[in-house]
Amino acid sequence: MNSMTGYAYQEIRENKIFVSCEIKSYNSRFLDLQVHLPPWLSVLETDIRKYISSRFGRGKIDVYIRVKNEDESFTLTLNKTLALSYKEAAEDLASSLGLDEKPGLNLILGLEGVAVTDIERDAELYRTMLNETAARAADMLETERRREGEHTKSSILSHLDILEAELEKISIEIPEMEDAIKINLKKRFAELLGDSIDENRILTETASQLVKYSVSEEISRLTAHLKEFRKETEENPAPGKKLDFLSQEINREINTIGSKTPVLDVSRSVVDMKNALENIREQLRNVE
Repeated sequence: MNSMTGYAYQEIRENKIFVSCEIKSYNSRFLDLQVHLPPWLSVLETDIRKYISSRFGRGKIDVYIRVKNEDESFTLTLNKTLALSYKEAAEDLASSLGLDEKPGLNLILGLEGVAVTDIERDAELYRTMLNETAARAADMLETERRREGEHTKSSILSHLDILEAELEKISIEIPEMEDAIKINLKKRFAELLGDSIDENRILTETASQLVKYSVSEEISRLTAHLKEFRKETEENPAPGKKLDFLSQEINREINTIGSKTPVLDVSRSVVDMKNALENIREQLRNVE
């Protein structure tokens, strides 16, 4: 079982080239992957997305790629015609305002289009380093998510133990509850009708009451759901979606048992089961 939250950072330096990959992961119903990298590396984005998607099934994942080459070659082009136009326009404006000022070189060089830098970059030269850095970061994130997931699994199983224990208590109470229904009905009929008791009517009314209050089917379904829940938790490496569904079914059966059973001890068990299930559902929000 893996958590959906985690953080990883890896970097590689070769000669004067530096490549880093930072990954932040949060909980989400589905895989929401965002890749942030320099525009000139956009040709490599598809490969990164495919790789990260193959490693993680759920979660909001932000990937940040940074690249620096201290030995990059570049060319600097000065647009002298544009610079002269800026200078003349500035001087004309100063004259119109009655100011005795002339634009300096620093001002003109900072204006758009005067100094153009063309850095020679080939994204393919960085592909190997970038892929290796991303793989290391993904390994680190996976380890972090697995470590946190084990803690979450332990907590979920402890609450699952409570659910199973309380269900066992309810199962023991059911035969006693059904016997109590039969005894109470006979007693009521005897009080109303005295010795002229119609046994068939008693049997019919008893059957009707048992159908109304019996939770045998709910117990059977709940037992099956809990068994399946434990199996998914122990065996499925990414059980989040399945466990979400099973939690809904478990909640439905618990609510039905609580609404149909007037026995005080059963009602107490239902409250404890609801509390345990709520804790489980809270934990499941972060399970892949």
